[in-house]
Amino acid sequence: MNIHEYQARELFEKFGVATSHGRVAFTPEEAQQTAQGLAGKKIVVKAQIHAGGRGKGHFTNGFKGGVHLCNTPEEAGQLASQMLGQTLVTHQTGPEGKVVNKVLVVEAVDISRELYFAILLDRATSTPVIIASTEGGMDIEAVAEKSPEKIFREFVHPLIGLQPYQTRKIAHALGLTGPLLGQASKLFTALYKLFIARDCSQIEVNPLVVTPDGQLLALDAKFNFDDNSLYRQADIVAMRDKTEEDPREVAASEFNLNYIGLDGNIACLVNGAGLAMSTMDIIQYCGGKPANFLDVGGGASKEQVAAAFRIILSDPNVQGILVNIFGGIMDCNVIATGIVAAARETGLSIPLVVRLEGNNVAAGKQTLAESGLTIISGNDLADAAQKIVQAVKAA
Repeated sequence: MNIHEYQARELFEKFGVATSHGRVAFTPEEAQQTAQGLAGKKIVVKAQIHAGGRGKGHFTNGFKGGVHLCNTPEEAGQLASQMLGQTLVTHQTGPEGKVVNKVLVVEAVDISRELYFAILLDRATSTPVIIASTEGGMDIEAVAEKSPEKIFREFVHPLIGLQPYQTRKIAHALGLTGPLLGQASKLFTALYKLFIARDCSQIEVNPLVVTPDGQLLALDAKFNFDDNSLYRQADIVAMRDKTEEDPREVAASEFNLNYIGLDGNIACLVNGAGLAMSTMDIIQYCGGKPANFLDVGGGASKEQVAAAFRIILSDPNVQGILVNIFGGIMDCNVIATGIVAAARETGLSIPLVVRLEGNNVAAGKQTLAESGLTIISGNDLADAAQKIVQAVKAA
């Protein structure tokens, strides 16, 4: 789950992480009012969407850039009026862009140095790791590739947490000495408390800045959260902005389905993430292009299968469907019943290939055969993939 920049700042304030002053605005009037509270200071108005590259983006109404400096509250209101309700296109949104429904009005900060700081989960050691660099404001992957010696790592023991000597060690690696050392230790400790308390899998602060008057501030952050822990993070769940997500993915989450839309034309319905990846690979190998990743899980019901079909068919690019089920816990006949019900409900008119194997497979195949529907049976995964690719090309 992603959150907006203004929501990241709200978390900063809650956990005592030093940042610049600002608030979110949903109307030009709110933007102007917020800017009045920053009177006498330079102001930044920033479009709020779940995508990077906003400053270099463009709006479909011809307005350039989703991040702008201004000097007066009136200017802030005018800028907000040119952004709100408009579609912003960046290198991360794709040509379709995203509609801006809110803007962040925040104090502009003079910057002496830009640093990078992140807390991640290291999969190899199963511990949190802090990544820091003096090359803030840049793509950290590019820094790691061109100047790996500028990347500093500090692993944190999951039971004892981040220790004071470690915060000082990180600060020294970033060249934060004197009065900045104390600020750095406080900020790093607060970020780590936030990371643990909110079940984060990532907090990336870029840039972490030093101002000319000697302040250390976290200006922007990207958060990721452990989806498995959201049941105990009601305040984080409340931050979810469904308007920023693919409507198909939102619908899938309501049925506990794992769905990710892709740009192909052959839809996949599979039980198990690994099997879904293999299914997409073999479709590509056979000359087709997968339209989605869709994992119905190990115990899907007839209702979930029907919902999966509706979500699949909401993609206008889909020209065929491959169902690949290996029944362990899953009952193949339950899946077959759901397929038949979904095909009838949606009036399915595109090729459908089904490969069933495992628990109660004979009953499942019988249900499909007796349905009276045009369903192509796949003997194994390779056979099923070849059949769906051929059927789509023939259609």
